[in-house]
This record gives sequence, structure tokens and C-alpha cells, in this order.
Amino acid sequence: MDAHRHLLPMDTSADAGRRRGRTALLPIGSFEQHGPHLPSATDTVIACTIAREIAARYPVQVLPPLTLSCSHEHEDWPGTVSISASTLLAVVRDVAASVRRSGAAGLVLVNGHGGNYALGNAVQEARGELALFPGPSDWAAARAAAGLETSADADMHAGEIETSVLLHAHPELVGTGYAEADHDAEDRPHLLTLGLRAYTASGVVGRPSLATARKGAAVLESLCSSFGALPPLSALSPRGG
Repeated sequence: MDAHRHLLPMDTSADAGRRRGRTALLPIGSFEQHGPHLPSATDTVIACTIAREIAARYPVQVLPPLTLSCSHEHEDWPGTVSISASTLLAVVRDVAASVRRSGAAGLVLVNGHGGNYALGNAVQEARGELALFPGPSDWAAARAAAGLETSADADMHAGEIETSVLLHAHPELVGTGYAEADHDAEDRPHLLTLGLRAYTASGVVGRPSLATARKGAAVLESLCSSFGALPPLSALSPRGG
């Protein structure tokens, strides 16, 4: 029953007080279809998992996740729930202001959903008060470190990287059909206009059959290493270091 209890921080106010002054991490996911083999909460689970792994190495404060975001391109499938970009940004800015008032050193948005394009604009406008992680270079380094066989463009949704991370961190969430769920739709010129249904019937774009727990572990290891160089967090050192 408590298998996923760690996805929500269980700090008391006393615990939070001891972490006062640390950088806060806000996991941001989504609630959208992930094909027949992964749950709709996949992006949230991955964002929380990345934040948890970072917190095991760096002195940070992990916040509860945002579980709904900008998933409009997935709304042709049942169960997907979206909010507007303006709503997402309003919530992020409110959280950033709140953690500053409570004494946090800053806020890092740990984003697990590629469709949250607006977050980059929020960070750009914040001029150093917000950071976004992982960025494209962090994901690229993680893909290379894990030896993923698909490219980032080809591995767009419920494919090799997402399935690998869940096979490593939450194997009970991966359906048995992932080995037969591959779908190639690397060319998606009108995705934002037509939605993903125009390019895949199953909702999968990528090759989940290539996923392994070993790759998932390597992805997370690489992301944790990349976090240490994230401005303005470059002064942080790993626990015990």
C-alpha cells in the first residue's frame, strides 16, 4: 500500500525548519495517456523520481508535485487532463514566491513533461530566481550515458527512456505489453495543431521494447551528476563530499 509513498514528501514542519535556506525542488509532471503499458501519471512519477534521487545526494528541499500540466496534444485519449499554460505559469510563480517567503534559497522546476514549453519562458523571465531541470543537454547526456538506441526525436512518448526509468525505479507500473508496443512516428510536422492522434493510434511514439532497468538506472545517475552543475546550484556539493 505504501509502495509509492515517497512520491509525496512526508516532512513535518520541524523537518522543513531544519531544511530552511535550501534550494527547493518542484517536480512537475502531467496526467496524460502513455500508451497501453504505462500509467497516465508517468511524467509525474518520473519527475518525482528524479527529485528523490537528487535529494539523496544534495542538500535540497523536495516539494509536492504538480500533477496536471499542458497535455492538450494527448486529449484524444480518455483520462488525459490538461490545464492551460497560463494556469501552469501562475501556479509556478505563486509557488516560487511562497518558497522565497518561507526562506528557500531558490526554486528548481524538475520537469517530467516535454509539452510544458511555457516553463522555459518562466525561467527566462525570472532572471536567476528560477531554474529548469533537466534541460535538453542534460537529457542528451543521460541518453548517451545509458546507451539508448533511439534518438530523442524518435523516442518521444512512452518509449525507450520513459519505460527504462520506470523499469528501474517502479517496475510494478510497467505493463506486460511494452515489448510489443513500438511505434515509429519520428516525423510529426503538425503535432501542435493536430495532436498526437494524427501520428499514432496507440499513443506510443518510440521503441519501448528496447527499454531495460539498467538503462533507467544509468539515466538517473547521469541526471544526478548533471544537477551539480546547474546554475545557481554549482556551489552545492554532494552529501558527504
